[in-house]
Amino acid sequence: MKYFAVFFFLLFSAVSFAQDAESTAPQRVSGYIINDDSKQPLPNVNIINTNKVRGAKSDSKGYFEIDVQPNDTIHFSLLGFQSLRIRVTNDWIKNKVTRIQLTEKAIALEEVVIAPFNLTGYLEIDSKLIPTKENYRYSISGLTQGYEAGEYSPNAFGKVLGSIFNPADMLYNFFGKNSRELKKLKDMKKDDTIRNLLETKYDRETIAVLLGISKDEIPEIMHRCNYSDAFIQSANDLQILDAISGCYEQYKVLKRN
Repeated sequence: MKYFAVFFFLLFSAVSFAQDAESTAPQRVSGYIINDDSKQPLPNVNIINTNKVRGAKSDSKGYFEIDVQPNDTIHFSLLGFQSLRIRVTNDWIKNKVTRIQLTEKAIALEEVVIAPFNLTGYLEIDSKLIPTKENYRYSISGLTQGYEAGEYSPNAFGKVLGSIFNPADMLYNFFGKNSRELKKLKDMKKDDTIRNLLETKYDRETIAVLLGISKDEIPEIMHRCNYSDAFIQSANDLQILDAISGCYEQYKVLKRN
């Protein structure tokens, strides 16, 4: 009887362990994304699992697949449509396929003001007229535009170091409260789908979702990392992500020392 009880206990433990492992293992779900108004399929919708930092895109039929776990949050975005966040339920995992509807949004076009540099057409003269030095940009041969590296500008070290010793500093609060999301930055940049998405976006929405902050906080974070207004306004989302990642890595090194 004693041996039977031990056998039963081991068997029950094995079954429980298998169930736990199954519940935590990534599972693939799929779905079709359609226009809420026309009911037509929507291709090229950007889909991101914000918990696992994995991305996908819908095909010409609006179909997509993505790895999830229960209670993960999936973010759907497409230019001209209202973004949507959906929590993964057990029913979705069980049924495997679902239908997602995105709603078009009215976009009010704002006035665009182009500030001229009064260029002459002569490279030697124009290179002195364009104010790149004050933004601390680094020019790379073969690229048409310089890339700003704020952490190497003269005051950047002092700003990051100052935030470490000032608990009320915005940068200190951001890095402290969002450490879990910031640790996922490397994973974000490894996923080609997410990289390609961020490289073509300028609205900061995806970055805000991935980091768990509001879009209004991003310019302030960039300012505290000593990036210029010109860079903040012109950089794509991938460049902004790289800038925040670099600033965070510097912050970690300084704090550790």
